[in-house]
Parts: sequence; structure tokens; C-alpha cells
Amino acid sequence: MKHIFRIFTLIAFCLFCTSLQSCSGGENNNSNPPDPLPQQLTDTELMDLVQKNTFNYFWDFAHPVSGLALERSNLEAYGGEASNIVTTGGSGFGVMAIVVGVERNYITRDQAIERLHKITDFLLKADRFHGAFPHWYYGDTGKVRPFFATDDGGDIVETAFLIQGLLTVRQYFNKDTDEENSLHIKINQLWNEVEWDWYTNNKDVLIWHWSPNYGWAINHEITGYDEALVTYVLAASSTNHAINKSAYHNGWAKGNQFTNGTVYYQKWKLPLGPSYGGPLFFAHYSFLGLDPRNLVDKYANYWDQNVNHTLINREYCVSNPKQFVGYGAENWGLTASDDHQGYSAHSPTNDLGVISPTAALSSFPYTPEYSMQAMRNFYYNFDGKLWGKFGFYDAFNQTENWYATNYLAIDQGPIIIMIENHRTGLLWDLFMSSPEVQEGLKKLEFTSPHF
Repeated sequence: MKHIFRIFTLIAFCLFCTSLQSCSGGENNNSNPPDPLPQQLTDTELMDLVQKNTFNYFWDFAHPVSGLALERSNLEAYGGEASNIVTTGGSGFGVMAIVVGVERNYITRDQAIERLHKITDFLLKADRFHGAFPHWYYGDTGKVRPFFATDDGGDIVETAFLIQGLLTVRQYFNKDTDEENSLHIKINQLWNEVEWDWYTNNKDVLIWHWSPNYGWAINHEITGYDEALVTYVLAASSTNHAINKSAYHNGWAKGNQFTNGTVYYQKWKLPLGPSYGGPLFFAHYSFLGLDPRNLVDKYANYWDQNVNHTLINREYCVSNPKQFVGYGAENWGLTASDDHQGYSAHSPTNDLGVISPTAALSSFPYTPEYSMQAMRNFYYNFDGKLWGKFGFYDAFNQTENWYATNYLAIDQGPIIIMIENHRTGLLWDLFMSSPEVQEGLKKLEFTSPHF
């Protein structure tokens, strides 16, 4: 077994621009020289270690003013703005990670409540757009940081990811104390002020973006199967601004690439989604809180959907039709991440030779044996190139001899959360205990063991 040491360089500028070639270096801003990693850990010990290190991204590395999650760890990105750009969706994952942190004794309950008050106080004063959050904020001011030129307003999908996290927090911190009751009031205000119905633009479908400067110019209808299922669930669950159930059935479910039905590798039928299922984050982001176990509507059993999607993604890597270096039974997982060219939503139909650890590790509930094999491989067999202060680095490409040395909030969050859901079901049980969510799911004609 090879000795493994953590790398202590963080890479510079790269995200959302596939023409960029600068994701290969940069001075580390946030790690210290490590101790050698132990060689023989049990499965439980390794899961503990991965969860704890990943948690620290959202705790130790959070923005000092807002408490929200920084978009990424390579702080030189975006001309140096990355040190002040916080992500709303990633922060939704981050507050769920805080719940895990309390449950696993990384932090105290009081520490968590103090941080969550900082976060909710910031959000209540920050820019919102008909109650919805933007994709990014400046973490010191709460002003929107445009995601791109015309995306300078509300993002209803990122809003859903943040609300999913906040409702999970609300359900966990349920003691009758002044501090916890006050936190409930703040979360309920943020939740109840989201005008989900506004984001239909008087149509029978949700619209992803609205801008105070450009209106509905982007005009991205949320249709077809992707990461946005929880957006429709929350929009139907709202007590003040609910959408009609027809928007789910006539909008979301009528989009291109909603229905699939293909059997892949003569083994696994995929009910929904694009060819081969798309990037694996489709099986993660909405299902951090939304429990897919025996979650069924007229279109799919969502456990079958997510398990088969994961197995198809892994089998594609095992078969490795493009003959990339390293792909195999213990080295798999295609999803959105940084890469040697910038950033891309990697999948079997967009395969650039890039393995993203979050793909396999966030799939622990669906493929526990295969995910553990991948975790052990990533941890032990790359001479430390994949492991750092906040857990596994974002991605790597052995064909190009490229290894990221940075982290993204939206990739780290699902790792700790989905490992916890595999181990205890904690986040699933909490989110699904929300009475509004239960009513919304019933409205959309779902069935679940939770109600």
C-alpha cells in the first residue's frame, strides 16, 4: 500500500468556462502541512474521516460575515472575487452538513444555532427577488453577484436547494427554547416569502430565472428530468405561494427527455431522464432531503430511478468505450465538476475522461458496496493527489495527468449528506417530516412511507 500525503497547493481560476486552461496550479490559501494518512481504516472509520473533513469546508471555511458557503476554495478565481462569492444552493447543502456536524459531535448544538442565526440574519437582509435567492451573493454585503450577465436576479432552483436545507434545519432544531424558536421564525419567514407562483410567469410551468433588469429574458422553463424535482415539490408545498399541480404534470413532466424507458447494458431500465441518465448530480441534489425510498408517482419509483442511474453511470465507466486511462470498477463517477478545460457537466454522453469523487461518494445510498470501493481507491491509491484538508478534491483526469487541488461547495455538500443518509437516513427523515412537504407531495400525487 502506498504512503499517502495531502497535497498543499490549491489551484487558480477555473469555472463555467470550458475555454479556460488555468485549473492546474495556484497557491494554497487554506491548508496546513498534514500528518501522514493512516493506512488501514475500517469502512466505518473511513466514512467518519471523509464526513468530518468534508464538514470542515462548510464550517471552518465558511464566509466570515455571512456564514454561507464559499462557492469554491481557489480564492484567486474570478479575478480574486472568489474570496467573497457565496453560493445559495451550496449553502443549502451546507446547513444540512451543520445538522450532521451536531449529530456526529463535530460541533455543539449551541455552536450550530449561533452559526445558523448568522446565516438567516444575513439572508433576511440580503437581496431577494419576489422572495427568491440569486445563484450567488457577495458574502460581505448580501448584494447579488450576477452568475452571468442577465442572471442578476432570482434563481428558483438554487432557492429550492437552500430552502430544502433550511426546512431540514427547522425540523432538527425542535427544542422549545428562545434561540431555537427564534430560528424557526426566521426560517419560516424566508420559506413563506418565496413567491413560487410568480416564477411561473402565468404559465403552466416554473421558469428558472427572473431579473429586475432583464425580466424573463433568459426564459428557461424547468421541464424534463434533471436536478430540479425538489423545486416543484417545494413550489407545490408552499402555504402562501403554491403552484397548481398542473404545472408539475403539464410543465415538468411534459418536457423533452422526461421519459426514458431504455434498458441499458441489458440490465437496468431507466424510467426517466436523458440518455444514460445524465450527470449523477441528478440523483443527488433534489434527494438530499427528498427521500427516494419508495417515493412513487405516476411517472417513476424514484429509488429505482436513482439506483439504476448510478449503476448505468458506473457500468459505462467500467466498459470505458473511449479508453480513458484509469476508468474501472473502483474508479468511476461522471458528474458536473471542474476539469482540465474548465468546468463541465460530465456524463456518459459528455465524457472527457474526468472522474469526480462526489459522483460515487454521493451515491452511497444507491450503491453502497461500489461507492465504498471507489472511496477506498480514491483515498489509498493516488499518492495523496485526491485528498486534502476538506476531503476529496473536486476531480481528476488521469489521461491528461490533471488533478484538481480545489473544492466546490456544490460537490462537497452531497458527499457528507448522502453518506449520512446511507448510514442513518437522518436528512431524509428530517426533511420528509415537514408537514408542508408532505402536503405538497400528496398534492402532486406522490406516495411515500413518510405519510
